[in-house]
Amino acid sequence: MALAAPQPRAWRTPRALGTARTARILRAARTFRTARTFRAARVLRAPRTATVLTGAGVMLLPWVVVLAKTMPQTTEVSHWSTAWIGLDLALAAGLTGTGALLRRQDPRASPLAAATAALLVMDAWFDVTTSAGTGGQGMALLLAAGAELPLAVACAVVAVRRPR
Repeated sequence: MALAAPQPRAWRTPRALGTARTARILRAARTFRTARTFRAARVLRAPRTATVLTGAGVMLLPWVVVLAKTMPQTTEVSHWSTAWIGLDLALAAGLTGTGALLRRQDPRASPLAAATAALLVMDAWFDVTTSAGTGGQGMALLLAAGAELPLAVACAVVAVRRPR
């Protein structure tokens, strides 16, 4: 007894849907979706976009020098706790959102994981640099090395390996 090749499922073929008009509509929808995706990808790969982004990065370097020479060594911030609470809430949202999207195998986990990794590195940096010379520096270093940076690496791995 010879095995027959599998037949396409009836609901996937245009004939099962009825008319040639339906088949044309389905082809047009696929073409539109492909064209829209292609246009979006082309914008991201455009040489102009690359030039603008590279130029912006290079133009920031003199600004960093100006800040290094003009910024005060100390300052008083009136809403310090609000800034840190906001950052920690963003981290909590990023971590839980990434976990929830991963659990559902949603491709949107990739960009959220990338953003969360960046926030975790930023949090570790500011924790360590703002605690320099204080009694909390040891705890900041411990949290950075033991929690924030390992979580950032895990998020970066998710961002790179998840399908888009």
